[in-house]
Amino acid sequence: MKNFIYANPTKIIFGKGMIANIASEIPVTSKVLMLYGGGSIKANGIYDQVMNALQNHEVLEFSGVEPNPHYETCLKAVEMIKKHDIDFLLAVGGGSVLDATKFIAAVAQFVGQNPWDILVKHGNNIETALPFGAVITLPATGSEMNSGGVITRASTEEKLAFSSSNTFPQFSVLDPETTYSLPRKQISNGIVDAFVHVVEQYLTTGTENNPLQDYMAESILKVLVHEAPTLMQDDHDYESRANFMWAATWALNGWIACGVEEDWSTHMIGHELTALYGLDHAQTLAIILPGLLQVMKTQKAKKISQLGKTIFNIHETNEDAQLDSTIQAIEQFFHSVGVKTYLSDYGLNAESITPIVDRFRERDWKLGERGNIMADQVNEILKLRL
Repeated sequence: MKNFIYANPTKIIFGKGMIANIASEIPVTSKVLMLYGGGSIKANGIYDQVMNALQNHEVLEFSGVEPNPHYETCLKAVEMIKKHDIDFLLAVGGGSVLDATKFIAAVAQFVGQNPWDILVKHGNNIETALPFGAVITLPATGSEMNSGGVITRASTEEKLAFSSSNTFPQFSVLDPETTYSLPRKQISNGIVDAFVHVVEQYLTTGTENNPLQDYMAESILKVLVHEAPTLMQDDHDYESRANFMWAATWALNGWIACGVEEDWSTHMIGHELTALYGLDHAQTLAIILPGLLQVMKTQKAKKISQLGKTIFNIHETNEDAQLDSTIQAIEQFFHSVGVKTYLSDYGLNAESITPIVDRFRERDWKLGERGNIMADQVNEILKLRL
C-alpha cells in the first residue's frame, strides 16, 4: 500500500425531502448564485423545492450550463458573480453543473491573467475559491463528494480535468427522488460512468495488496450490476435509486483510491472523443475500456481475472479464456444498460482516430498506472474499437 493523506470535508445530506435542509447550510446573509442546466429542474419541481428552501436568502440565477460544461459559459458566470458581488454558489443538477461550479468558484478568486491556466495546470494553481454547495439530480460522476471537474473549451475543442483541495463542495444534497424524471439514457450513462470510475482505481497494478480497497471497490461494482436491471425498468423504485445514487458517490469520493495506483487512461482518451466529436462522456468510456483492457491484458491480468470472478462469477480454467470472458462480460454489461461500445455505432471511422492520436503524440502524455500508454497504444486501442 502506498502512503496517502485523505481528507474529505463535504457534508452529505441524503434522502427524500432533504433539499429543505440547504436553508441551514448557507448563511442567510449570503448572496447566492444558483447554477443549473437547461431548465429541467423547473419542470420536475426541484427548482421550486430549492427556492422554497432559500426564501429568506437573496438568490440570483445562472442557467444554460452544458452537459460537458464549456469554458466560455463558465466565464460568463464569473462575470455575473463579480457584477453582483456573489459570495456563495449553489449547483443544482448533475455532475456537469457541479464541475462547472467548481471551476467558476476557482476562477472567481483566481489572481492569474488567464483562467485557462487552471486547467493546463490541472488545478494545482488554485489557491482559494468561493464557497459552494450542491443539489445533485443525476448519479454518475461522484462530483458531489470530490474536488475535481472537467471543462471543455469549445473554441479549441479541448477537454481538460482539474482538482484542488479548495474545490470540495461544502455540502451536497442527494435525494433519490430527484432522479425519477431522468430519461433512461441518463440513467444508463450514469451506471457506466460510475462503473468505469471504480475500474480506473481497481484494475491497476503495482499496489495489489490492498484488500480493504479491493473489497470496497468490488462492493460498489456489485451494487451497480445488481441494481442495473431494476433501474432500466424505469419504475421509480426508491430503494434501487438510493442504492445507485450512493454507489455513484462512493465510486469517486477518493476512498477506494487511498494507497493504490490509479489509471484514468480510459477517461483521458474518452475526453478527446467528447471534445472532438461530441459523444456523451459515458459513451466514450464504454467504447474505450474494452479495447484498453485488451491491449493491457497481460499487465492487468491478475486484477481482470479477479473482477471476473467476484463481479461476474466467471471461473475459466484457462487464464486467457478467463481474461477474454471478463472483458466480454464488461462490454455486455454496458450493452445491457443500452450503451453502445464501438466507434462505428456513433458514425466514426478510422479517419476519426488520427486527430486523437496526434494530440497524444504532441502532448507526449504517458497514461496508465505505469505511464506506458502513449500515442502508439492509444492508436491500437482505438483501432480495436472501430
